[in-house]
Amino acid sequence: MPLFSRNLTIRSLQSGGLITNYHCTSRCRHCLYCSGPRWPKDFMDRETARRAMETILRLGCASVHIGGGEPFLNPEGLLAVLETARETGMAVDYVETNGSWFVYDRKGTALLEQCRRAGLRTLLISISPFHNEFIPFQRVRNLMEACRETGIRIFPWVDGFRPDLEALGVEKPHDLQAFTEAFGQDYLRRIPRRYWIHYGGRAALFFGEVFGRKPARDVLAANDWPCPEPADTSHFHVDLYGRYIPGLCSGLAVDLRDLGRPLDQDKYPLLSLLFREGIRGLFRLASERYDYRPARDFLNKCDLCLDIRRHLALEVNAPYGELHPRTFYREWRLEP
Repeated sequence: MPLFSRNLTIRSLQSGGLITNYHCTSRCRHCLYCSGPRWPKDFMDRETARRAMETILRLGCASVHIGGGEPFLNPEGLLAVLETARETGMAVDYVETNGSWFVYDRKGTALLEQCRRAGLRTLLISISPFHNEFIPFQRVRNLMEACRETGIRIFPWVDGFRPDLEALGVEKPHDLQAFTEAFGQDYLRRIPRRYWIHYGGRAALFFGEVFGRKPARDVLAANDWPCPEPADTSHFHVDLYGRYIPGLCSGLAVDLRDLGRPLDQDKYPLLSLLFREGIRGLFRLASERYDYRPARDFLNKCDLCLDIRRHLALEVNAPYGELHPRTFYREWRLEP
C-alpha cells in the first residue's frame, strides 16, 4: 500500500537554472549531471529557452543561473539564451563555466564583451581539484583577469581551493593523486567540508569509494519512507530538451507543460512511486517486474536509486519516458 496517495505536483519554483548543454570538455568525477566530451553537442535553442523562462516566471521564480555542461562551447547559442532572458524579463544570476575554452587573446576577450552586452553580469568560474584534473589553473586565472578587464563580476567557486591549485603549479592539470600526495591521504574525505556536494550523479560513485558503501538491504532499511526530493524546488533545473529535472534527481525528467498541475501517474510512474513510497517502492518494482538484483554495495539511497534506474534504462530498456536523457545513464560511471 502507498504510504500516501496524493500526486506529485510542482506548483511553484523557488531557485534554479537552465542546462544549456550536457557536452563538456571535462568529465569531472563529482558531476551531478554526468556531463562530458562524449555527449551530443546539442544546445538549447531560442524557442526552448523562451518556453522554459516563461514557465519559470509563471511559477514564481524571477531569476535563473545558466550552466551546462560547458555553455561557452557554443558561443552563439549562449548569446541567444542571454538575449532571450532579456526579452522575457528573466534575470540571470550568473553563467557557469570551467574556463577550459578561454584563450587570453582578442577573440576570447571579445566573446566576454559580447556576453556582457547581451546581459551577462556575473561569471561563476569553477575552481576545484575535480576541474583541475582537466584544466590548468593558469587558464582560469587568465579568464578571471579578462573578466575584470571587461567589467564582468567573478564568482569563484570555490575560491578556497585556489591555494591548493597554486601550490601544485598552475601550468598543467593535476590528477587527484597529486592532491593526496601533497596534502594528505585524507584530502578527498575533507573536500565535502570545504564546499557543498550532492552525492548524486558521478559523485555517488566517487564518494562511495572515498567513504565506503553498505549493502542494499541496509540502505532500504534506513529509508523506509516516501522520497521528498522530487518535490523540492529550492534548486531545480530545466534542460535543453525542455525537461524539468525534479529536485536534484538527475536522470529523471518532467515535461515543462506538466508543471503546475498534478503529474499523471501513468505518464510518470517512477517519479510517482518514489514520491509515494520512496526507494523501497522503486526497488520492489524493479526486482519484481524487471529482475533487478544489486551487484554491489551503495553509498546512499541516491546511489541505489541511480543503479536501479540504470538497470531500467540500459539493461532492460524499460519504456519509461521519465528516464531522461538516456545518455546520462551511459555516462554514469567513473572510468573514462
